[in-house]
Amino acid sequence: MKTNFSKLALIAAIGLAAAGTSYAHEDYSEARIDHWLRHVSESQSAPTANQLAPFGYAATKNADREVSLPSGGKYFNVTRLETLKLNVGGKSVVWTFDTLGTAAFPLSKIVPEADGITVYLTENHFYQGS
Repeated sequence: MKTNFSKLALIAAIGLAAAGTSYAHEDYSEARIDHWLRHVSESQSAPTANQLAPFGYAATKNADREVSLPSGGKYFNVTRLETLKLNVGGKSVVWTFDTLGTAAFPLSKIVPEADGITVYLTENHFYQGS
């Protein structure tokens, strides 16, 4: 009898907990995208300079790899969100290619001495759908 009462008490507690969580939020549209957008639009924080940079940003972390571009080079490939140490025309820069929506751009946008070299970006496989 004691075990039956324990089971009944457990079932009742679970039922009350489940019913109580349904009243936790008055907005019934939580599953809809407009609910999320409303929270984002109400956010008081402004985007950072790195988030607004169209070609990425100078990195403070170690580079994933180092690329030395010879004079007369025409292009090189990079994966989006990859951090590289670029050696071009006697200059070095560590750069993170955070370029959402950009497929290619002139490297001279980052390193003025790299005139005529194009950066081609491929998607990072960690961020592609399956």
